Amino acid sequence: MKKFLLGAAFAMAFSQVNAAPDPNFHIYLAFGQSNMEGQGDIGQQDKTVDERFQVLWAADNGSCSGKTKGKWSTAVPPLAHCQGAKLGPTDYFGRTMVEKTDSQIKVGVIVVAVAGCSIKLFDKDQYRSYAQGQQSWMTQRINTYGGNPYGRLIEMAKKAQEDGVIKGIIFHQGETDAGDGQWPSNVKKVYDNIIKDLGLESDIPFLAGEVLRSGVSAGANNNIAKLPQQSKNFYVVSSEGFNQALNDGQNVHFTSQEYRDFGKRYAEKMIEVLGNKLKPVAESSCSAEESSSSEVASSSSEAKSSSSHTHHGVSSSSETGSSPESSSDAGTGIAQANHFAGGALTVNKAGNVQLSLAKATQLTVKIYSSLGKEVLDLSGNYAGTNTLVLAGRLPAGRYVVSAQGEGFKATKPVMVK
Repeated sequence: MKKFLLGAAFAMAFSQVNAAPDPNFHIYLAFGQSNMEGQGDIGQQDKTVDERFQVLWAADNGSCSGKTKGKWSTAVPPLAHCQGAKLGPTDYFGRTMVEKTDSQIKVGVIVVAVAGCSIKLFDKDQYRSYAQGQQSWMTQRINTYGGNPYGRLIEMAKKAQEDGVIKGIIFHQGETDAGDGQWPSNVKKVYDNIIKDLGLESDIPFLAGEVLRSGVSAGANNNIAKLPQQSKNFYVVSSEGFNQALNDGQNVHFTSQEYRDFGKRYAEKMIEVLGNKLKPVAESSCSAEESSSSEVASSSSEAKSSSSHTHHGVSSSSETGSSPESSSDAGTGIAQANHFAGGALTVNKAGNVQLSLAKATQLTVKIYSSLGKEVLDLSGNYAGTNTLVLAGRLPAGRYVVSAQGEGFKATKPVMVK
């Protein structure tokens, strides 16, 4: 009975195969206040959306659109939440990115926006105290993101990283903070936190749109103009020519057509900045074909190797008497393991890769960047349990590890901290 239960446990573990992120699924984060929520009426023309443009719904309640938190769906507006959000710049940002990039590319967005909010709401150190003093209409919007809009943005972004690659950030905020001279540096702090918390590469572009030039908060553009001084990754998207103002009595919001045109401007700037990084990545260049064996050889579960060796900076132990446990992808809590009859590949929270082989096997082991570029070759002869420590050898960020050999093929995402 013990052997039967052990074999069943192995069979269950060996069946857990997780796909690596698709390098051709480009993800963009969008956050800010009311103009990023979108205040424009949704027209019939806005309801037809290419399925290559997807939104990962971030709000708790999706009843207004049929969307579900944490699930991808076609990006039919609204994209932010059901507390009054309508058509915004993200709608036609995504449509234009789809239109002007290769047909192999899919575009996904995550929108977290709260009308009237200060940048303090996205500051991890200040959001609680800031939120406590707000009126009920804003509190309702904050609560639709679990009371922590920044935390929800990061939560959803980590989930999106299981499926694709984050390429950039678009931002529209600043009206509330028009008189705050510290706003540019506060925005930089939020950006730095996003990069750190998601393990992104240091060159992620951040596009900030100007506010309505004829509006009551036009002075915020003085702050926005200073953003490129904060980082070489910061760019300003002009609102020149958008002078109609939405007829809602506030004189801060754009019209539906201006939102459409503004979204196109964001996309054109993102395309300009990213350039060749928007080209599709050939599947064979970034990962090995994933497969799993439905057979679990009892002999492999009992096999032991007496060898111990080190090569390419990889340490190995002699025990392979049991299958390694599935580890969690850093920051996601998602099991990250590929198991095969001849061994297993796992990734732990520390960003270490573990290869366990029932017998000595010549493996091609390569590490690729999120764009599919080979950055490290660890190929060699592996036996027993081998730990590949990547920290210190690669810059912090998300990578893909690919291992191939006789009877063994696996590909996993890995976060290097």
